[in-house]
Amino acid sequence: MAALGNPDMLTRKIKLWDINAHITCRLCEGYLIDATTVTECLHTFCRSCLVKYLEENNTCPTCRIVIHQSHPLQYIGHDRTMQDIVYKLVPGLQEAEIKKQRDFYQKLGMEVPGDIKGELFSMKPHLDPQRNGEVKTEDTVNKETAEEKPEEDNDYHRSDEQVSICLECNSSKLRGLKRKWIRCSAQATVLHLKKFIAKKLNLTSFNELDILCNEEILGKDHTLKFVVVTRWRFKKSPLLLHYRPKMDLL
Repeated sequence: MAALGNPDMLTRKIKLWDINAHITCRLCEGYLIDATTVTECLHTFCRSCLVKYLEENNTCPTCRIVIHQSHPLQYIGHDRTMQDIVYKLVPGLQEAEIKKQRDFYQKLGMEVPGDIKGELFSMKPHLDPQRNGEVKTEDTVNKETAEEKPEEDNDYHRSDEQVSICLECNSSKLRGLKRKWIRCSAQATVLHLKKFIAKKLNLTSFNELDILCNEEILGKDHTLKFVVVTRWRFKKSPLLLHYRPKMDLL
């Protein structure tokens, strides 16, 4: 019990070097950016690195387990928790990555997507409470969070990068949507679309649906941005998606 009261143990510092192996990508050997985890084995990589790797492989780069014989991209998912941990542990990494993305779009003469514009403003000051010598109390942080919340709640993701979508029905067992053209946040997932369609068609459950792109069933956790990048990269807007009853092969 005496050890628990040892002040040296309470103030023990861990060097970043000692945990690098847990927060770096095995493919590029850099810190994880847009961390993406293989659902089969829970190994994590940068999304761009993993997507590029899976264009020619169907196994995990770390343990070589088969992710899926034909559609491995459906069995990976964005790991927000891991990415938050990396950004908190590595000083300046998030700011540097956002700057790279902004510079990339500006170099191409393209408008900077809304999600990149807003990401800097979404970084919470209390994650680094001693920055510029300022120490914020918990009451101050809670007050600032409460003041920011109404604005965030009223935004409804309008500041996110947007995706235009055309939802077509390719089964005689379901009716088409009256308004098949929609525009929504690129951070929305296929699951969100399933729930939207199920509500519009008065279905008992969104689990009755499959959503496809280029005749390939999409994983429910895929974001629309991920679908555009991996399935619609060189095609014109809108993103064309089809829906049908699950297991309907017609």
